[in-house]
Amino acid sequence: METTVYYFVGIKGTGMSALALILHDLGYEVQGSDIAKTTFTQKGLQQAGIRINDFNADNIQEGMTIILGNAFGEDNPEVQRAQELNLPILSYPQMVSQLIEQSTSIGVAGAHGKTSTTGLLAHVLSGIAKTSYLIGDGTGKGIKDSQFFVFEADEYRRHFLAYHPDYLIMTNIDFDHPDYFRDLDDVLSAFQTEALQVKKALFAWGDEPILRKVHTESQVPIYYYGLGDSNDFRAVNIERDTQGSHFDVLYQGQKIGRFSIPLFGEHNVLNSLAVIGISFLEKIDPQLIQQELSSFQGVKRRYSEKQVGDMILIDDYAHHPSEIKATIDAARQQYPQKHIIVVFQPHTYSRTKALLAGFAQSLDLADTVYLTNIFGSIREQQGQISSQDLGNKIKHGGQVITLDNLQPLLQYHDAVLIFMGAGDIQKYELAYQKALAEK
Repeated sequence: METTVYYFVGIKGTGMSALALILHDLGYEVQGSDIAKTTFTQKGLQQAGIRINDFNADNIQEGMTIILGNAFGEDNPEVQRAQELNLPILSYPQMVSQLIEQSTSIGVAGAHGKTSTTGLLAHVLSGIAKTSYLIGDGTGKGIKDSQFFVFEADEYRRHFLAYHPDYLIMTNIDFDHPDYFRDLDDVLSAFQTEALQVKKALFAWGDEPILRKVHTESQVPIYYYGLGDSNDFRAVNIERDTQGSHFDVLYQGQKIGRFSIPLFGEHNVLNSLAVIGISFLEKIDPQLIQQELSSFQGVKRRYSEKQVGDMILIDDYAHHPSEIKATIDAARQQYPQKHIIVVFQPHTYSRTKALLAGFAQSLDLADTVYLTNIFGSIREQQGQISSQDLGNKIKHGGQVITLDNLQPLLQYHDAVLIFMGAGDIQKYELAYQKALAEK
């Protein structure tokens, strides 16, 4: 990795900003460019003193290595200049794959739960050994000679096939990204190909039948984790209360300890189980694992909560029916007596259309639902569906609201208000707080 400067085209992306921070920590000079719009990943880059430019061919100089964000291609002026200068151009996954080779690498893949599980694993291992990590919420840390490298392995466009990790956690397989994957079998084929690239062991959620279809190379074991009897690592005697979740862990029938996590929802018990399992296989003392689990504060944009007046506000990235269900489940555990209102921003037209019935079913688990207009993507600005089509299928509400009129939200008191989505839903939360303050 001999170079003077790593230059990131699309540096504000969640993975890209995390990768930029890692290379900066490792002592390399890092700069990059992106669109002018402010993102939640910017703060970390600015604190590290990493320069963020507007796109301009003049930014590209001899001696740079270009890291290309997944959303940008050869029509970008900086990429064109880099090609003219014959500079090395690496995709984001190619750069990550080079970095992880230098440590015991642990990837986290899955349709849902990747970021939360990566964050939890990074937190636990960092408290015990030198650990570099790349989390999909824009957080990255590079440590020289680290024992572990924990990273998120994204299946979208089969990007994770660049990786040959020592360990891989597969949290679940579900149909998502309908703009790329044809169907569930297509998603399964991507995960299957990646499973054959794992070197030491695969950790898979064993209560999901589709994950039981995945196989590894003959010498690479699969460890299943979950609640059912047929799993290698099992959570039993689970107690969920308003402080968190508590459970015993059995490894092949033998108890290895009782664990408490300050997290809510069954999905967080499962995420923790995968983390405990890998840590145990790496010979880490269960008491140390428990100590680190108990201080985990969560990751950005995943069930981030705060109190404003008499309202509890939760910001969450959930943008798929399974994730919505998990988030509402967590809120019900933490606030069993409160009215739960969801403001959901559908993310992309293709996903909204493909998963319409599932969205309605999951959103109906809330007490009241409001929708914003659909958030498009760079590739997809319009489609044959609207938020009102989704609203018509929701029993518990479904009114479409806009930034100019958040009046319906101001009628609630002593309730939980969850702002969910992968677009710019945070604008609605900020506007709501402002309206609340002016009330």
